Amino acid sequence: MSNDTETAAGDRDPEEARKMVRERYGAIATDDQGCCDDVGIDVADSGGCCDGNEAASGSERLGYETDDIASVADGADLGLGCGNPKAVAEMAPGETVLDLGSGAGFDCFLAAREVGPDGRVIGVDMTPEMVSKARENVTKNDADNVEFRLGEISHLPVADATVDVVISNCVVNLAPEKQLVFDDAYRVLRPGGRVAISDVVQTAPFPDDVKTDPDSLTSCVAGASTVEDLESMLDSAGFEAIEIAPKDESAEFISEWDADRDLSDYLVSATIEARKPAFNA
Repeated sequence: MSNDTETAAGDRDPEEARKMVRERYGAIATDDQGCCDDVGIDVADSGGCCDGNEAASGSERLGYETDDIASVADGADLGLGCGNPKAVAEMAPGETVLDLGSGAGFDCFLAAREVGPDGRVIGVDMTPEMVSKARENVTKNDADNVEFRLGEISHLPVADATVDVVISNCVVNLAPEKQLVFDDAYRVLRPGGRVAISDVVQTAPFPDDVKTDPDSLTSCVAGASTVEDLESMLDSAGFEAIEIAPKDESAEFISEWDADRDLSDYLVSATIEARKPAFNA
């Protein structure tokens, strides 16, 4: 690992990148620490993907309603997002929802309320400690229609054409092989199914020290793609009706993610929506 500070996020071996992310979020799950603690950021003041702030005010800054936050039992909201996918997913009763990088399960439990007892929610996360924590939270939230599976979001442990909507909250940027993520999301969606993701997008080139910093990769910074690249990947996967909407107001919390620089000069939170074509039978 001696070359960590010399390897840019895009050039890093995918398995090495996954190992780094898994280790970081495994520590968050087991220690209940903020993901900014180890890089010197004031967790009490931070908000977003590199947050760890479990206070309601932290999630409200990301776009969650107070009632939504209060509806989920303590322990599921780790403050690790950069937006609110529920706000754009338009989930309906009876639908099947898949959450990519589900963490401790916060978005899954909110989705479960939307789809109701006839619906189903599947969370997939590659960190065993997070999956274990999320499964404990199922009981706390009395969420019989939610399950959590261990797996990588680029190789989903989900059958073909079984999902109505794919959500995710600031996780795709962590994946070293994003095209595979969108390809597999397309595979598991039913015809006419949709993607509704909150994530960060790159708005300006990163400084070299950010691109090569392992902490920047695992804290939702160096792995961010541009809007143009995301559109190209979604199109290549087969999606249509692609719409990526940057959220300028996210600069307020992104500017607090790093004590040494204003990351809002390079990043913005965005909603990413797309649809799988509804083929005629």
